[in-house]
Amino acid sequence: MAAFPLIAPDPDDPAYRLVTFVHDEDDCDGVLALLHTVTDKDRHAGDLTPHLMTRRNDRWEITYRLRADHRASYQLHPFRGAPPGTTRADWLHVLDHARPDPHDTEARLPARDGRHPASVLSLPQAPAQPYARRREDVPRGRTLPRTVAGRRVDVHLPAGHGHGHGAGLGLGLGPYPVAVLLDGEMWGEVLSVGDTLDNLTADGAIPPTVALLVHTMGPGRPEELSCNPAFVDHLADHLLPWAAREFGATDDPRRTVIAGQSAGGLTAAFAAFRRPDRFGNVLSQSGSFWWPDETEFDEGSEWLTRRFAAEPRREARFYVEVGLQEWMLLTQNRHLRDVLTARGYEVEYREFNGGHDYACWRGGLADGLAHLLGRAPTNGPCRPNG
Repeated sequence: MAAFPLIAPDPDDPAYRLVTFVHDEDDCDGVLALLHTVTDKDRHAGDLTPHLMTRRNDRWEITYRLRADHRASYQLHPFRGAPPGTTRADWLHVLDHARPDPHDTEARLPARDGRHPASVLSLPQAPAQPYARRREDVPRGRTLPRTVAGRRVDVHLPAGHGHGHGAGLGLGLGPYPVAVLLDGEMWGEVLSVGDTLDNLTADGAIPPTVALLVHTMGPGRPEELSCNPAFVDHLADHLLPWAAREFGATDDPRRTVIAGQSAGGLTAAFAAFRRPDRFGNVLSQSGSFWWPDETEFDEGSEWLTRRFAAEPRREARFYVEVGLQEWMLLTQNRHLRDVLTARGYEVEYREFNGGHDYACWRGGLADGLAHLLGRAPTNGPCRPNG
């Protein structure tokens, strides 16, 4: 029996593949394919026609020509009547009802808010993600729910960490490195990032690390994750000292990482700009560096990048990644890279062939943590990478 989606060489270019998705359901008038960010780009342009599947040989089919290193989550949306519209309300309805590929039973990406999981397409040359899945051969850490100054924070402790005040000091290791993960309810409750952290630790890719999964996906997210000084100061002055007291987390900014995606990526970079005394390592994935004005290169856009260009260099290192399919973010992330490098920051910059997608970010998060925590920090000034 053939495996789906069907992946075939592109006869005109070996760097590409022809990827055919199929759907067998008869009780519908059409099927919309949702290839993450790719479909959304055409929805923004007001035309979903390129993603409507065609009825052939008693099944629905659609073929995409994709570069051989593409990775994306995807879903299928069977519908009755007219094809879905492109308004925000229409799109939310699609997202609420779209389903994973029924032919896929293993590579699914969990969802939240009652939505269905997504399938994951990883073409042969997509970057490996060796740490993303649960492994039974590694020691397991523990995740503890906590509330700090009224905010929910889930704390993932590495295997062997004793529980209690200053417990990280009991193993003779000194204070633990600490990783602050924004949108922690997604990483912890949905994506089980503890498995990734345990895998990284077991393989020696990172030292045993206390991870603080900060819940930020509530109604206050747009305000908090927009270069908000009060939010960053809360993390620096309340959360980190609390983690030091309770779990033996370090107070060394060179061994502290703050990680975020989208608006969280912007906020992670702002944390190092505002509080380099506490945040010495930034892991930004698909950061919204256009903020506060989406008009490219307008005087109101890219506020934080302009601040990095104009003000004295902070002691901070950066791991920045963005997807080649992210038409609203790619240019701005490249601009940030260029500014940081010109100012003498140490920057590891990567572009992956994918979109605004946890299917890509879960591998990039592991890579970024390994890069930032996997080697001892130096006392000298940071130098640009490449």
